[in-house]
Amino acid sequence: MDRIEWHDLPATTRAAVEGHTGPVATAETAPHGVMSRLACTVHTPSGRAFVKGTRYNDPQAWVYRHEAKVTQAAPRAARVLWEVDAGGWLLWGYEYVDGRHPDLSPGSADIPPLVRTLTVLSGASWPEALNKKPLHTRWAGFLPEDVPAGLQGRGLAHTDMSPHNMLVTLDGDLLLLDWALSCPAPAWADAALTIPRLIAAGHTPQQAEMIARQVPSYRAADPATVTTFACTVYAAWENWERTRPMPHRAALTAAAREWMTHRDDGLMQLGGKLLSGGHPELR
Repeated sequence: MDRIEWHDLPATTRAAVEGHTGPVATAETAPHGVMSRLACTVHTPSGRAFVKGTRYNDPQAWVYRHEAKVTQAAPRAARVLWEVDAGGWLLWGYEYVDGRHPDLSPGSADIPPLVRTLTVLSGASWPEALNKKPLHTRWAGFLPEDVPAGLQGRGLAHTDMSPHNMLVTLDGDLLLLDWALSCPAPAWADAALTIPRLIAAGHTPQQAEMIARQVPSYRAADPATVTTFACTVYAAWENWERTRPMPHRAALTAAAREWMTHRDDGLMQLGGKLLSGGHPELR
């Protein structure tokens, strides 16, 4: 999505934001991310804030509302500070987090804070006042017909575990950003979705699994259900790589395939069923 710069917003929109922040001296457009029409850090006399949003008539405007509401309930997330509806734009201000994106490579000192965050997040329940399709429904086209009960959890899952959605703070905590794709899912889903990211960062599948198993909910998950999950991740990502190609997707799809192949306990039986039926992408 093409980004708009802060100074290109309507004057009424900028004035409404400054009603919350004070005068904006400078604004820096975010270098990462593809979803937000506006995503920038504003510098004001009272400090910095991260501002994101889109036009009021954007068909995806509901995503921003959803993200703000989920973020208010999510642990290890930047706080929502304010909301603006002015000049044809919907904008949200988030607490500015001073930090850096983590290094997920083997031996990195950022791995323990990642595990701590995944553990905390795995204990959060989905806020049932928010209506959102659960992960197993989102992935219905890639799952076997009989969805295991273990994949139908109601935990609060982020589901987009890119290191660009993580910040290690000056205190050494790891926060998660960009909750737009959050949904109900098994408590261990984010730990599982981190495994291909770790593999892509240089870990072997065995090493990545050992890190994920430090999260109690992942360690306690039914192995066959996790294997189904791994097959599903690969099927979905391989499909998106073909149908919605983006530069980063090939490496992630390769990592997901490594993980799926590694989980060979029961994989031949399960994989045979998937290859012959429920997953055309795996044929």
